[in-house]
Amino acid sequence: MEIAIVILVIALIFITRSIKVVPQQNSWVVERLGKFQQALTPGLNFLVPFIDRVAYKHSLKEIPLDVPSQICITKDNTQLQVDGILYFQVTDPIRASYGSSNYIMAVTQLAQTSLRSVIGKLELDKTFEERNIINAQIVAAIDEAALNWGVKVLRYEIKDLTPPKEILLAMQSQITAEREKRALIAASEGRRQEQINIATGEREAFIARSEGAKLAAINNAQGEAGAITAVADATALAIERVAAAIRQPGGEMAVQLKVAEKAVEAYAKVASQAKTTLIVPSNMTEVSSLITSAMTVLQVNKAPTLTP
Repeated sequence: MEIAIVILVIALIFITRSIKVVPQQNSWVVERLGKFQQALTPGLNFLVPFIDRVAYKHSLKEIPLDVPSQICITKDNTQLQVDGILYFQVTDPIRASYGSSNYIMAVTQLAQTSLRSVIGKLELDKTFEERNIINAQIVAAIDEAALNWGVKVLRYEIKDLTPPKEILLAMQSQITAEREKRALIAASEGRRQEQINIATGEREAFIARSEGAKLAAINNAQGEAGAITAVADATALAIERVAAAIRQPGGEMAVQLKVAEKAVEAYAKVASQAKTTLIVPSNMTEVSSLITSAMTVLQVNKAPTLTP
């Protein structure tokens, strides 16, 4: 009975050491008598008991690694306290086992030295503006060296950039000054635009008034021209009618009578004025001579013009 129990225990030990079940997204490195034998894939695997052994176990999942905070000096000699997080993945279990004694420590140290190198090439203001560039440069620097360790660096993210308190106060003062400057510029631009709008409105109003005055002057001139034309037409029509009346029978006698009346009215008007000496013609036949002269003029004007 005791022998059976011993045999059963030995069998269990052999089975335990010979059968290995590797979980998904894991890789185990097996050594045979201290020498690399194979890398076990996920699933059921068989080993030679007491000869083969699992030397290394690696997870092939993406691993986040917290990079410790450190002091970095920028190009303009400003100290920054920087910490970040690194994401990497084991892609070659064999190199991860034999390429470095501790690839996690190696990646961490390389991330810190690369970060100091990249920060040292930038000025303080640029470190806040170009985080993506810093992250990309650190990933490129680490990934090149991590190939020999069987590790693929996926990305690096800066968590905090903390300058000294004095620098923070100076930066806050600078930001306040910049905001006040932008406020003053905005106010001056507003006043400038207001003056431009006022000047534009006054110019448009002046143009509108001048256009109105121009139209009014044109209308007045056209009205005066129309009135003058109407008066001239009426005068010409009156003259034509008078001339036509003179050509009628008895028209000449009427003209003689009208001329005589005007002459008498003229003498009467002169006589009525104060301190006026009136000289009356000694021979009233001179009045008839005046009338005869006027009629002669009318006869000449009435005579038809002969075309040569």
